[in-house]
Amino acid sequence: MRSDMRTATRSAMTRRPRRARTALTAATGIAAALGLSLAMAGPAGASTAAAAPTTVAPAGHGFSAALTGTSTFSAGSVTVTCTASGSTGQVPAAPGNHNAAGPVSSAISAPTYGSCTTSMPGVGATVTTTGDWGVAMQNGAQVTAGLAMPSGGFVLKTSGLANCTVTAAPTAAATVSGSWTNGAPSTLKFTDAAVPVKVEGGFGCPTTATSSKFNATYKVTDTTDPASRITVTG
Repeated sequence: MRSDMRTATRSAMTRRPRRARTALTAATGIAAALGLSLAMAGPAGASTAAAAPTTVAPAGHGFSAALTGTSTFSAGSVTVTCTASGSTGQVPAAPGNHNAAGPVSSAISAPTYGSCTTSMPGVGATVTTTGDWGVAMQNGAQVTAGLAMPSGGFVLKTSGLANCTVTAAPTAAATVSGSWTNGAPSTLKFTDAAVPVKVEGGFGCPTTATSSKFNATYKVTDTTDPASRITVTG
């Protein structure tokens, strides 16, 4: 009897590692199918390398961003093109214009968009913006810029043969990714930047679209001292 119990105990102990290995293999396969990865937890507080330091100058200076060329918003098969757009803001005063390990953020006025047309014959468009907007600059090999828009802070409406309403960031605030280039003037550029949207309306409205592509280039000038340049460095 004791011999049988010892045999059963050894058999159970032998099987446990095999089940653990099987479970781990299955979990790894599921994670791979989902595009995830499994990793052992590191020490408490471990993190990835900090972002590069960022300095936006001149500290405390006001700036304006004016569209150069056109800005476009594409949702489904519909493209809206605007030839006028702009915003204003202010570089944070020192020491807030420097971040030793990350981006520098500034509040900006809600961008305006005017003289807008659509790719649909007989259909016009207007854009209304509201709420608190911002921009975050991150220094690096390529300086990046994040345009922060509040939930529902951008509403595009078409009229004429198709009456549609396109609301950007419909359920939560969103950040639109762009790039920055120092110069005289410096430029802020968005290339096929993805923006979450909700489209409502009847015939001709791309109601199945959930994302819009945004393209625009802005010239950014110093309004406190026009002889100065707004720059992003380390």
